[in-house]
Amino acid sequence: MITTINWFLDSPRPIKRATTVLFDLVCITFCIGLASSVLEDKTFSWTTNDTVISFLTAVLSIVAFVKLGFYRAILRYIGTTTVSVLLIGVSISAFIFSSLHLLVNDKFVLTQTMFYWSFLTLSIGGSRLALKAYIQQMNKGVSRVAIYGVGAAGRQLASALGHGDKYKPVAFFDDDSSLHGAEVDGLKVFASEIAEDIIAKYRLSHVFLAMPSVAPSRKNEILRMLEPFPVRIKTIAGMEDIVSGKVKIEELKDLDIEDLLGRDAVTPDSDLLSSCITNKTVMVTGAGGSIGSELCRQIVILKPKTLLLYELSEFGLYAIERELKAFIADQKLNTNLIPLLGSVQHRKRLTRCMQYFGVNTVYHAAAYKHVPIVEHNVIEGIRNNVFGTYHAARAASDAKVDKFVLISTDKAVRPTNIMGASKRLAELLLQALSEKTSDTIFTMVRFGNVLGSSGSVVPLFREQIKRGGPVTVTHPDITRYFMTIPEAAQLVIQAGAMGQGGDVFVLDMGEPVKIASLAERMIHLMGRTVKSQNNESRDIEIQYSGLRPGEKLFEELLIGENVEGTEHPRIMRAREEFLSWPETKKALDLLDDLCESMDCDGIVQLLLRLPTGYNPQHAVCDLLWEQSEDHFFDSAKVVRFKTLS
Repeated sequence: MITTINWFLDSPRPIKRATTVLFDLVCITFCIGLASSVLEDKTFSWTTNDTVISFLTAVLSIVAFVKLGFYRAILRYIGTTTVSVLLIGVSISAFIFSSLHLLVNDKFVLTQTMFYWSFLTLSIGGSRLALKAYIQQMNKGVSRVAIYGVGAAGRQLASALGHGDKYKPVAFFDDDSSLHGAEVDGLKVFASEIAEDIIAKYRLSHVFLAMPSVAPSRKNEILRMLEPFPVRIKTIAGMEDIVSGKVKIEELKDLDIEDLLGRDAVTPDSDLLSSCITNKTVMVTGAGGSIGSELCRQIVILKPKTLLLYELSEFGLYAIERELKAFIADQKLNTNLIPLLGSVQHRKRLTRCMQYFGVNTVYHAAAYKHVPIVEHNVIEGIRNNVFGTYHAARAASDAKVDKFVLISTDKAVRPTNIMGASKRLAELLLQALSEKTSDTIFTMVRFGNVLGSSGSVVPLFREQIKRGGPVTVTHPDITRYFMTIPEAAQLVIQAGAMGQGGDVFVLDMGEPVKIASLAERMIHLMGRTVKSQNNESRDIEIQYSGLRPGEKLFEELLIGENVEGTEHPRIMRAREEFLSWPETKKALDLLDDLCESMDCDGIVQLLLRLPTGYNPQHAVCDLLWEQSEDHFFDSAKVVRFKTLS
């Protein structure tokens, strides 16, 4: 019996479905005879009419089961929805049985129909639940896994897992056709094209990627191929970490989002990377944030003489200082690390720091960047993003810093929220300052979302999936640009080196990503299934919560079409409208007065008059601002800024 069950479970899906249909035909016929025997309290003898009724009931019932999608259910995922479909299908079968009896024998058999309904429910439903219980029992303890990659890393992983008691390697996948069908260390090697059959045959729960040096684009192709199958994907660490002994090869990890969206990296230009950093004094504001901390990591690798970590958060500063100190000691570098607590709104402290340590380059990453939070805290968002940039830039100019690089955002392009408008205004004031001073080169680098940054959807989705859902997405059609933090940091450094004064550099972010599709991919690759109207038996639901205040369906990187290439293939230079310094200074003075008086109404009106492209889609929603219908502004009716008097 066990052998037959295992044969069934190891069979390809078409054979499983055919076997299941045959089993159900037998069940229907048997239950008709059993119902008649119980009713008559004797062995049932088949007449010609009974045979016709039984045959037609069986065939029509199977057609009904197929139409209801009963045979699409996967045994290991059978749940309440499948049981509901079963009850509907059995009820239809009972109706067919009683109708045929009435038609052929000219009599209504209510008691016999009720017996038939009960026996068919128990036989078909009970067999499925018993098989599900058997599968769950088999899967307890040791998980059966396949390893993708028969290279040195794959073979070492198979050997390491073979000595453990958590995973049992049973097969290899590999792209090399010459290895297909061969055995390596006792495990057969298969082509990825037959992954579905192999996953079903060997009852795999996981596939482990053991290709530490594979190109990101190829890894992404493999993941897309494995997505539809009910297995969880894990990967080994990078070869550098394995060789250095930082991690063991059997220390598997969940997929990073970089694996899902990976594209082949462009080799950085070493001259551009080093020109503003190597043997120089560099300062990073917002050094404890996600972007700022990654900039610090990349900068330390380039061996600056001194790196100033300027950060408002005490814990953030402590964390990045401790990490970089350990790296500097491990790599035996001579970089002098200076941790500085401070706000970017304190110009005197910024100027003193830059002058005292002789700063050559500033990367200004300090900003409030979470759209809904800034929408609810308008004054502080403006203070930090606009005036923080202004004070940091003026301090750099006073200290005669060589280069000042602003980390901007795609949300500054035609913004619909305060955060984006504040970053666009920060760009405008730097362009105006660039005209005013010749000592410091001011440059802006604009890009989209970075993977793994604070507030990113990726860790949120992963946490929601691990909890069993639901996964929350604001809108079915929302899209965003994504880039890895290391790639973004390297491109910022290279773009900053190309700045000549007032430049707005735009990074090539690749293709925009649909957030709902990203959520679905993460669910599949974590071995779960997406619940939908057609498949309510699946386990993770995606819920749409609606766009938040100031949130756009899609982001843009360019304001106009006036764009030119640079010496780097993924960095473009944008030529855009900006204000003169006198106009900018008047606007800043007025904005400062509005912030002092906490006038959110006035701030919105000023942002609408300035050439920020600000186009709010909702009323002011600052939590300290009194709400009224008068606080919604139609930007189409506002006269654009020309001169402030």
